[in-house]
Amino acid sequence: MATPQDVLPAPAPDRARATSPAPPPDPGPDARIVARRKPGQWTAAAIALLLAAMAVNSVIRNRAFQWGVVADWFTARSVLSGLTLTLWLTAVTLALGFVLGTVLAVMRLSANPVLRTLAWGYIWIFRSTPPLVQLLFFFNIGALYPTLGLGIPFGPEFVTVKTVNLIGPTLTAVIGLTLLETAYAAEVVRGGILSVDRGQLEAAAALGLGRGRVLRRIVVPQAMRAIVPSAGNMLIGALKGTSIVSVLAVSDLLYSVQLVYLQSYQVIPMLVVATLWYLVVTTVLSVGQYYVERHFARGASRDGLPPTPLQRARAAFAKVVRA
Repeated sequence: MATPQDVLPAPAPDRARATSPAPPPDPGPDARIVARRKPGQWTAAAIALLLAAMAVNSVIRNRAFQWGVVADWFTARSVLSGLTLTLWLTAVTLALGFVLGTVLAVMRLSANPVLRTLAWGYIWIFRSTPPLVQLLFFFNIGALYPTLGLGIPFGPEFVTVKTVNLIGPTLTAVIGLTLLETAYAAEVVRGGILSVDRGQLEAAAALGLGRGRVLRRIVVPQAMRAIVPSAGNMLIGALKGTSIVSVLAVSDLLYSVQLVYLQSYQVIPMLVVATLWYLVVTTVLSVGQYYVERHFARGASRDGLPPTPLQRARAAFAKVVRA
């Protein structure tokens, strides 16, 4: 006869133990970690390098570029003179543009509706019209206004000046490019000021600081982190934008090479000379922008700034030497 223990059901196995996977085997101390294979990425990189090599080969071995002529004219006196004027125009127009643009940005952020409207109207006009059209208007200012006067609106004029031959091509380029850069710089500065946390201004007001001191000591240093990238982009754009002054017979870099190829008919190599100089200058400006951004980014992260490419190269070289 069966006992009660014999007829009782067997205890159910532990579900957690039954469903849990078996632990992975111990790889041991001599096991080697193998990186995951990524054939798609390596295939795409190989194709990209192949296409880049084909493009470089087509440029270097193409006789139409006349690299010998490019080497002869790359450091010619006329080309360097045009490059100097291009750099001077870029520096002057951008410096004046940011000074006037800062004033416009403050006007746009002002509580006075008249100042806000005037600043907005200026920015709207100069950002909406092509730069070449603006330069041609200023160059032909004598046809629009034979005389310029200073006096009472709709009243007598105290000082009048004839505009015939008053503004030359170079001065026209400076005025036109400065007024254009002012409109763009105003928006860059305004965006940087708006990026500053409102609590910073409230804390400064609670300390009793004046508006001018708050702007110089608190707003501008923090806004520079947002201003510098856009300002660097504006600087490079202004450098390339100076090429439009060649239509006014201003002897910039492009106009200088144009004078050469109009006499020698070596159009392609002279354009390559101008292109190479633009590449060199923009590369230098990009490197400078990188380090300026690092300067104003100090203290923005608790982990510190990432190493520069030069620091990474030094670390890699030291690692190779130690190996």
